[in-house]
Amino acid sequence: MTWFDELTGRRRTTMITPDQALPGRDAPVRISGIHAVNQHRMTPPFPAGMDTLVVAEGCFWGAERGFWRAPGVYSTAVGYAGGYTHNPTYEEVCTGMTGHTEAVLVVFDPAVVSLEDLLARFWESHDPTQGMRQGNDVGTQYRSAIYTVGEHQHDAATASASRYQKALDAAGHGTITTEIAPLGTFYYAEEYHQQYLHKNPNGYCGLGGTGVSCPVGLGA
Repeated sequence: MTWFDELTGRRRTTMITPDQALPGRDAPVRISGIHAVNQHRMTPPFPAGMDTLVVAEGCFWGAERGFWRAPGVYSTAVGYAGGYTHNPTYEEVCTGMTGHTEAVLVVFDPAVVSLEDLLARFWESHDPTQGMRQGNDVGTQYRSAIYTVGEHQHDAATASASRYQKALDAAGHGTITTEIAPLGTFYYAEEYHQQYLHKNPNGYCGLGGTGVSCPVGLGA
């Protein structure tokens, strides 16, 4: 960590408390609401029968691309979750003073792709044992997380984590540090971040998995 990082709070690796958080603002970030890849909606209301999942696995650019490519995914969006600041900006999140992590909203059709399959994709596409970092991206805004809606999602996420931990143990990897918690508010990120790697095909993506497959299903 450089002196600049210490001064600005960038690369902060310990979570702040609510009373330390930046205040934010009442007005949300304005976005088009239209997915640049498939032209579907990124904001509610979504078509009947769709479900949602919010996850974080490091820089949200590459994470979002991994999910919009998945069969059965209707739409995706990037944003901020798990923190305290109302309607934060990207610059504020990067200071570590909002408590948020970079997150991806996945809108999917459960008749085509199961929650368990999407969770397996989540585990396999990053290293969930790294704490407040993902590769060279260091800071609380890069922590791994699953933010659940309802008891079913929470149970599915914890069961999936348990299965993947057993697979990691067998392969000699460390302990999962992924935060699993109820979803508070998902704040949409600025328009230029949405589907960033579609708009900038040569853009940065620092994600890398462990190479360990995640078992799926009750019999796993």
